[in-house]
Amino acid sequence: MKATKERLRSHVQTLASEIGERHLFRPQALHAAADYITQEWQNQGYQVAAQNYEVNGISCANLEISQRGLIFPEDIILIGAHYDSVVGSPGANDNGSGIAALLEISRLFTTLTPRNTVRFVAFSNEEPPFFTSKHMGSLVYAQTAHRRQDKIRLMVSLETIGYFNSAPGSQHYPPLFNFFYPNRGDFIAFISNFRSRKVMRQAAQAFRRHSQFPLEYTATFANIPGVSWSDHWSFWHLGYRAFMITDTAPYRYAYYHSAQDTPEKVCFEALTHLTDGLFMAFADLAN
Repeated sequence: MKATKERLRSHVQTLASEIGERHLFRPQALHAAADYITQEWQNQGYQVAAQNYEVNGISCANLEISQRGLIFPEDIILIGAHYDSVVGSPGANDNGSGIAALLEISRLFTTLTPRNTVRFVAFSNEEPPFFTSKHMGSLVYAQTAHRRQDKIRLMVSLETIGYFNSAPGSQHYPPLFNFFYPNRGDFIAFISNFRSRKVMRQAAQAFRRHSQFPLEYTATFANIPGVSWSDHWSFWHLGYRAFMITDTAPYRYAYYHSAQDTPEKVCFEALTHLTDGLFMAFADLAN
């Protein structure tokens, strides 16, 4: 099986257009997004576990499924994405694109029996004002995993992965990075802290074995603006190795965190090729 552009488009369209802006200040929409993801995973044949918690009396949930490993079931590769949007944005690329890819990759994994367990998690409350707070969904999840002593060997955050632009000057960076990386925003980026560098490079090598999609990667300081801006931060905070996969969001995407982050901005042809490559890379790592 391969990822399909039609499924990816349908997921983004449902999240960003039909459900729209989704966060704790619009709880019905946030719950509708959670219900949609749950139903999609159940349709794929998974049993969905919900980690429910409350913020100011409003319920929210992290959603989890697993493809259990045949040889080393206690060793876990966790692939996650947040399903909330920032206030004022329908969140097509941020992070409808990440959730769409998460749903397609989990569907493709139904054809495999990996050696290691592959776990998929959809997180709530990644966006401000919850980012890095005790209510951030991935931090709630990572703290629980740490207490359970889950052997998460790698966590990967799919964060804003659907926009690409091959025009010269379309890509921007924090200071100095422009000397080492392309000025065209036509690549996907793998970004880790120094502790996660080795496993991130292994993932990059696996991706390049299976895909011709342009890839750049770096291991760098977590305090550089943008480097820690997603759910991988929570896992770094608990001592897990983790990295982010991103189109670099505000360094490329002019509609980041705006009302114009709508489905027609997402480059679905590129997202389809990227999703296929990510699935094959993750399958490689899991085996």
